[in-house]
Amino acid sequence: MAITLAIDCMGGDHGPGVTVPAALAFARRFPESRIILIGLEDRIRPLLKGADVDSERVSVHHASQVVAMDESPALALKNKKDSSMRVAANLVKSGEADACVSAGNTGALMAISRFVLKMLPGIDRPAICTVLPTTKGHVHVLDLGANVDCEAEHLLQFGIMGAMLVAAVEHKDSPTVGLLNIGEEEIKGNEVVKQAAELLRDSGLNFIGNVEGDGVYQGEAEVVVCDGFVGNVALKVSEGLAQMVASFLKQEFSRSPLTKLAALVALPVLKRFKDRVDHRRYNGASLLGLKGVVVKSHGSADAFAFENAIVRAYEAAREGVLDRIARQMAVYQAHREAQRAAAAPLDSNNAPAQETA
Repeated sequence: MAITLAIDCMGGDHGPGVTVPAALAFARRFPESRIILIGLEDRIRPLLKGADVDSERVSVHHASQVVAMDESPALALKNKKDSSMRVAANLVKSGEADACVSAGNTGALMAISRFVLKMLPGIDRPAICTVLPTTKGHVHVLDLGANVDCEAEHLLQFGIMGAMLVAAVEHKDSPTVGLLNIGEEEIKGNEVVKQAAELLRDSGLNFIGNVEGDGVYQGEAEVVVCDGFVGNVALKVSEGLAQMVASFLKQEFSRSPLTKLAALVALPVLKRFKDRVDHRRYNGASLLGLKGVVVKSHGSADAFAFENAIVRAYEAAREGVLDRIARQMAVYQAHREAQRAAAAPLDSNNAPAQETA
């Protein structure tokens, strides 16, 4: 079955100049896919001239409005009903597209997607899930900023969603799930985290317990769960550290003619290192929990990075991530109901008879 992707071409720092070439490159890589380019038609059409694309597979859908990167999510939701972002979400809701991708305003994309698509049964809040490199490969981390304050039940739901995403796109039967905490011991953490750990242990997931911050990049778990406040801080600290290391290396290798010569000798190693930690390879955060596949690209993404975000959306739609999450949530809820029923006191009709003196 062909997978159709709705691409918000107007979002991000670069707009159609990046999103359209990335979408065309994706279409060439995946000939069984279909692409709908959404945005201002007079800015998209010129970029298609001379491109070797099949008009039946790549189409343009005009949208008259654009959500600015600094625009209020509430105003974007209320006043821009024909924005490229809103149209992309509408196409997913109507079934004309299987997934949508945008590099636009994160808050607006979250608000619009939640309003248009609604939530999957049993899921209270959407979560932002992205991939980070580790010494063993990579890890999926969520939530990365959608939910600043979370209850234990929300963290459990994040664990289920992350595990089902990994199970689907990486074909793993039982991916490991860890809970980001200040220590590995069960007694560590605040009350919400402790309660979440109890729920995760009883969830049927392959829960390995608490994971400390350094364990994320050591690949201790394939899915790491946290609230959006902690997750976003951890992500931004990681990005800042990577930039600092890159800056230090550049400074040291350019310090003298001798170090410049050393840099030339080390160039193949440095290139492989750069490729392994290149954030563009991991671009594309899934907004999990919605009744539709939505992927958020980094706003500053170049064509290579944005193409990778489209690939993530394509894989999630192709592998049926939404169905997996819905099924697993139904199984968990049935389990919880059975537990409640078993723990409920007997009613008066079933109560044991009282002995008489």
